[in-house]
Amino acid sequence: MRLFLQCILCAAAVVAYVFVVLKTMHMFQLNSYKAATHARWLRANLRSLIPSLLFLILCSLGFFISNLAVLAAAFAALCVVAVLFYMPVKKAKKPLVFTARVNRMLVTCGVLLAAVICLALLVPIKLEVLMLSLFCAASPFVVMLANLINAPIEAAVRQYYINDAKKILRGCPNLTVIGITGSYGKTSVKYFLTTLLRAKYNVLMTPESYNTPMGVVKTIRGELRPTHEIFVCEMGAKYGGDIKELCDIVHPAHGIITSIGEQHLETFKTIDTIIKTKMELADAVDGKGVVFLNGESELIRANLPRSERRIYGLSPECDVYAFDIKVTPSGTKFSICDRGRVYRDFQTRLIGEHNVVNLVGAMAMAAFLGVPYDDMRVQLMKISPPPHRLELIKKGGVLIIDDAYNSNPKGCEAALKALALFDGFKILVTPGMVELGQKQYELNREFGAKAAGVCDFVILVGERQAKPIYDGLTSAGYDESKIYVAVSLDDAMAKAYSIEAGGQKVILLENDLPDNY
Repeated sequence: MRLFLQCILCAAAVVAYVFVVLKTMHMFQLNSYKAATHARWLRANLRSLIPSLLFLILCSLGFFISNLAVLAAAFAALCVVAVLFYMPVKKAKKPLVFTARVNRMLVTCGVLLAAVICLALLVPIKLEVLMLSLFCAASPFVVMLANLINAPIEAAVRQYYINDAKKILRGCPNLTVIGITGSYGKTSVKYFLTTLLRAKYNVLMTPESYNTPMGVVKTIRGELRPTHEIFVCEMGAKYGGDIKELCDIVHPAHGIITSIGEQHLETFKTIDTIIKTKMELADAVDGKGVVFLNGESELIRANLPRSERRIYGLSPECDVYAFDIKVTPSGTKFSICDRGRVYRDFQTRLIGEHNVVNLVGAMAMAAFLGVPYDDMRVQLMKISPPPHRLELIKKGGVLIIDDAYNSNPKGCEAALKALALFDGFKILVTPGMVELGQKQYELNREFGAKAAGVCDFVILVGERQAKPIYDGLTSAGYDESKIYVAVSLDDAMAKAYSIEAGGQKVILLENDLPDNY
């Protein structure tokens, strides 16, 4: 009888543990393997700890239950509840990726489980239930424990890959590295610059949004070849010192800082930290190259570095600026003045004045590296928006402006301006902005107030998440009957398609939050 009960207990514990650990590992990965970030996620999602609380209750009551069979059955039933609770009810937007790091952590989690089971088998059965209940209760935190245990191994693996990437870079002495960073716009500028430089050079860029140390290292180790002449490296940051870490790996010769703004305030804490971190790129190229700076950013203008620099933007006060800008829903035309020399009649399929600023930055750098402006005209027509960044998608009679990749105050404002260019019934679909720290409510409320002046209908995704936008809309006098709060993006898009409109429907999809939100 004892052996039978032990089999039930251990089997139930293993099944529940595996489900809880995999779910928690998924969230931990989305939280960038940062224990502090994951702890904040747990605090904000206390519902995820309900099975743990039930296990603790069972644990405390275990010694008052005389019938061991009943106790074992209760434990098994609770494990089933935990499995059902953590079982995904919908397909994840970004499923758990079983990277080498994740696999190492899962092995550690498995070893911890095996150790607890072995110990539990050696003690009286009530104490066994106690141990298994406590361990199952702690399952959401075991992933962070495994991460802590594996920290020395991960540091060694990480350093090995970094050293290997540095060795590869040293083997390319004629390679010019260009670093690109900014609170927003860096991915767009990376794509634009790479397209322009390919008129003359063999160029490698970091793909998609590979802008972390390991993303950059992976690109170097997997794709960099001796034949490459220029490496365009996107540099992302969430913490102070992140840009310096990247610069210490790739040693950029030149740089572009596309913007400085209120993004990732939750981790940066202050604007001053954001400014200092972004300017680490300027510090890295000081004395050996030039940094190009977006003069349309107030924070950049107020914190110009001492290194050799060129300012780009839309103002004649900039070293390189665009003028005669004509923006239409089908594209944009403009001219450029580069330190007194005028170049006219550039055309692009991109929409929005902010895209002109990004193009000017890329064109200024390309010209500095020897690509004639006249050769850029053909390249400009090859440029399309990076995926999910004001990407135009035609679906039947509906036009979707897909700006779902990311969202920040300036980006939201630019997206609303782009939406305003179009004729038709304008619909905004958004869950709002995140990672803005204490300013999150205020900035989302301002976004809602601005949307009220542009949109014919607004669909908010998530009642709690989008509450500040709702408040901003209503404070601006927006008709509440034209606001719909959706439970998911699928629900939101179904509602958007179902709305009857007299003419063409234009849907702006502004931000799409990952599963940890």
